[in-house]
Amino acid sequence: MPTEIPDSEKIEFKEKFIERYEKLTDFELFKKYSLSFLRRSIRVNTIKISISELKKRLEKKWVLEQIPWCKEGFYIEHIKKERRDIGNLIEHSLGYFYTQEAASMIPPIVLEPKENDMVLDIAASPGSKATQIAALMNNKGILIANDLTTERMKPLSLNIQRCGITNCIITLMQGQWFKNMEFDKILVDAPCSGTGTIRKSLKTLRIWNPNMVKRLSITQKQLIETAFNTLKQNGTLVYSTCSLEPEENEAVIDFLLNKYENAKLEPIKLPSIKRSPLILEFENNKYNNEIKKCLRIWPQDNDTEGFFVTKIKKS
Repeated sequence: MPTEIPDSEKIEFKEKFIERYEKLTDFELFKKYSLSFLRRSIRVNTIKISISELKKRLEKKWVLEQIPWCKEGFYIEHIKKERRDIGNLIEHSLGYFYTQEAASMIPPIVLEPKENDMVLDIAASPGSKATQIAALMNNKGILIANDLTTERMKPLSLNIQRCGITNCIITLMQGQWFKNMEFDKILVDAPCSGTGTIRKSLKTLRIWNPNMVKRLSITQKQLIETAFNTLKQNGTLVYSTCSLEPEENEAVIDFLLNKYENAKLEPIKLPSIKRSPLILEFENNKYNNEIKKCLRIWPQDNDTEGFFVTKIKKS
């Protein structure tokens, strides 16, 4: 079982939050995992170093445990359990690895970018998935990493540079403004309420409210529609969030399926991951049965963050 955060019993969940999430999952189990420490994990940056070589460098002082769904991903813990500051390692500064949460590694794997693809990461900062996409492309093809503000450009630019990525163009604009372009693959890792990441940021609990979720859902629908319209025929679109809200996940996919007959969902084949049932009805809204092909994981499923991932083909 995960290690609880000290004084976690003093952390309060809003009444409306409890009421809502009791309808969605085993709330006590969700709460237990959400108020526990998140396992540290890294992804080897194969643009700069091989998996075996990085393991040799780290295993003198660190224990590495393979993340089942990502061959470049490892849980990491100090041998003597004395340190957690993996971001201060020289290997991190050299760009040999990226500190990335284990569930966050799923969307680029599902996207399956190839060397000659034209790829768009529509909301890319701070760059965890963009750098992973570039590595999967072997630093070839063209990757456009976009985000909305100059503040978000800073970490994105630094991480792209640190990881030695040369196939990437960074753009600064609203994702909804993309048009007159066509991409083979698009990742929409949408801005969201982040309710799957409480164990990483307790601030999520303080700022959560149902109206915020509704506002975010509008933006998410705009982003997924823009992405679908700039996707080539037979192209692949992956939509993901670290939210557990049906309005930000199942409802967004339902919107796209209802509006575009040529939007087809594909099952996500990750046999190594535990998953939860999709939510096909919520607050008097019934969603398309095809949504069963999506991936919904709660923190308690795999001892990770919560995540939602969808793979969409344009026929």
